[in-house]
Amino acid sequence: MLGPVASSPTVWRTLDEATPVALARVEKARAQVRRHVWSLLSQPPPSKVAGIDLGEVVVLDVDATLVTSHSEKEQAAATFKGGFGFHPIGVWCDNTTELLAISLRPGNAGSNHAGDHIEVLRRAVAQIPASHRRHLLVRADGAGATHELLDWLTGPAQVRGRRLEYSVGFPTKNTALTSAITTIPERVWTAAVTADGAVREGAEVAEVTGLLDLRRWPAGLRVIVRRERPHPGAQLSLLEEADGWRYQAFATNTRVGQLAFLEARHRAHARVEDRIKAAKDTGLGRFPSREYTINQAWLQLVAVAADLTAWLRLLALTDDLAVVEPKLLRFKMLHVPARLSRGGRRRRLRLPRHWPWADQILEAFHRIMIIPAPT
Repeated sequence: MLGPVASSPTVWRTLDEATPVALARVEKARAQVRRHVWSLLSQPPPSKVAGIDLGEVVVLDVDATLVTSHSEKEQAAATFKGGFGFHPIGVWCDNTTELLAISLRPGNAGSNHAGDHIEVLRRAVAQIPASHRRHLLVRADGAGATHELLDWLTGPAQVRGRRLEYSVGFPTKNTALTSAITTIPERVWTAAVTADGAVREGAEVAEVTGLLDLRRWPAGLRVIVRRERPHPGAQLSLLEEADGWRYQAFATNTRVGQLAFLEARHRAHARVEDRIKAAKDTGLGRFPSREYTINQAWLQLVAVAADLTAWLRLLALTDDLAVVEPKLLRFKMLHVPARLSRGGRRRRLRLPRHWPWADQILEAFHRIMIIPAPT
């Protein structure tokens, strides 16, 4: 249905000959297709937090992950968790689940390397259609709490003509924050909320911005702390062992909104773990070559595969097929035992009548066939 499949030698030769200039062209082509896809959606689906739509805000989740290498590959190295392999970093769009940009790094690359964060975020922002860059939210875990990254995010070149907010984890294991937490009056703590907007039992939030010396940080930075009863086996600091609460903090430059909502919005960054898992099921979990440059090209194919899967869900799939992960999608749709027949100068795809998702697959084909070509 999709044309001849390239042979293995052709694929290897293509990967081997993929220069940085060629990979840049691939990213440019992805951005062009993404602009067309988003124009068909009128606007990307809103990101939801605590049962509330964030409207036209485009949420960018940046995170790194470890990929184990079971053989000696170029620039594979020992990781901070005692393994061996690579430490790629990527940016996912929470609204659409697209993998906007990803960079391959050695296994010993630092989690909080500001330069790597800035480089991959710059490429990710370039992937977003210009008309949708007016309001961006960048989320990251504690690795994003660096002066260089936050200075870059709030710099004139990034903020010009748009509203750019961030929500990044803030380290709790420092004396200043620990001292500030101990001085928070009990009446200041308010209830946290769950992802559905209900009260989160045993969890509370409070702001400590006024109790910290934040002069070295960008103007407008706020620090918010959540405390909750620790689960059995949790590793606690001396303060947490003393008062029985576990503390986590994050920093944001968002000026309005209830503390509980801002904390739930930051906690929704955990959804990026599902995106990473899906990417690993689509090629990120394995690198085919000993050569680092070939693996870099392979990573671009992973991004293309993630985008194609996301666009298939957004434009063609409905019901349960629109939310399944790659492994299940391959079983239900992509690996369906169909038969291709030819006759009357036409090709016909014959699906088995007993296949439970046959009607949904036919509907997907109809939706795909009416997609207008880009102008």
